[in-house]
Amino acid sequence: MRQSRVQRPIIGWREWVTLGDLGGVRLKAKIDTGARTSALHAFELEEFSEGDTRWVRFGIHPEQRSARNAVTVTAPILEYRRIRSSNGAVQDRPVIRTTLDVLGQQFPIDLTLTNRDEMGFRMLIGRAALRKRFLVDPTKSYYGGPR
Repeated sequence: MRQSRVQRPIIGWREWVTLGDLGGVRLKAKIDTGARTSALHAFELEEFSEGDTRWVRFGIHPEQRSARNAVTVTAPILEYRRIRSSNGAVQDRPVIRTTLDVLGQQFPIDLTLTNRDEMGFRMLIGRAALRKRFLVDPTKSYYGGPR
């Protein structure tokens, strides 16, 4: 077995996270090492331009299974990515870059924006964001504590 020289923090299969650049929204995220890309539930997406920059305005529902406390935010569009969802459907999704705070660590994360109304979690954190930052314990939740 290969020994890691760097001690990485351990996170559970779900954690509370904060999106500081998106109004400090705090939400429950599923840690998914099977997904390469991270995704955020977004609704009422409205794209617009300011100068040479493409932007997107969208709503976030921070609470699972609830439309209460919706927050509207804006972010520049980094690019579009073709994503194959777990059911095999392919979508071109806008990608934004924001700051993620999980377990007190802050780092940039690329998020695809999509409607996750039918999914159990408003946010999914994929392996690209986790790489070289965390070890995942699939048997535990909320190493960062309760909300």
